[in-house]
Amino acid sequence: MNQKPPLLPETLPIFPLARVLLLPSGNLPLNIFEPRYLNMVADTLGRNGDGDGLIGMVQPRLPEAASRAGSVGDNEAVYQTGCAGRITDFSETKDGPGGRRILISLHGLIRFNIAAELPIEKGYRRIRPDFSPFLHDLENQPEDEKTKDSGRATGRERVQTALKAFLSAKNIETDWDEIRNWSLSELVTTISMTGPFDAGEKQALLECARMGERAELLIALMEMPVSGSQRH
Repeated sequence: MNQKPPLLPETLPIFPLARVLLLPSGNLPLNIFEPRYLNMVADTLGRNGDGDGLIGMVQPRLPEAASRAGSVGDNEAVYQTGCAGRITDFSETKDGPGGRRILISLHGLIRFNIAAELPIEKGYRRIRPDFSPFLHDLENQPEDEKTKDSGRATGRERVQTALKAFLSAKNIETDWDEIRNWSLSELVTTISMTGPFDAGEKQALLECARMGERAELLIALMEMPVSGSQRH
């Protein structure tokens, strides 16, 4: 029976943010200015920097209810599965609403299911997370992981080919010199997090069991607008 590693907390603050996805091993920059989330970051880091630095990113089920910045009210329903990330970078400015703004970067560690929601503390929501279905997120996955469901290798070449056609259909430019140096895992994670997918598609990418399954879904999502444009 797997035991929960000690680095995983019993409670976790959550940041519901519409159309924003964090995946294990991914890096997510965030601009924090609402008082409730300034409190959340301060509590997460601890007074002396001795906190665990973990924040759970979740998507609201109704992204249309979100503000322009992506945040929602305390009573808005969220998806049951999110991803916990550790704050790896932190800087503070004085030019935000109310005179304070902080910039952080979250490094995705492990997904979780919401086992229970706890009372709001200092304005932000907290949960009791269940990490047990996702402990494999903490393992180092092979760079050349392949899908078995489809009977063929996914490989970065298929992902890159689909990406080229997708970006062309969307009239989006990118730095191919940088992308050529990415592993399959980096490619799939980065595109999934930053691609112009809707909330439901991003959630489906998050909930894929393994990297190979996520790569297959990502390819399918990128091929849909391409095939649609070819029919017209």
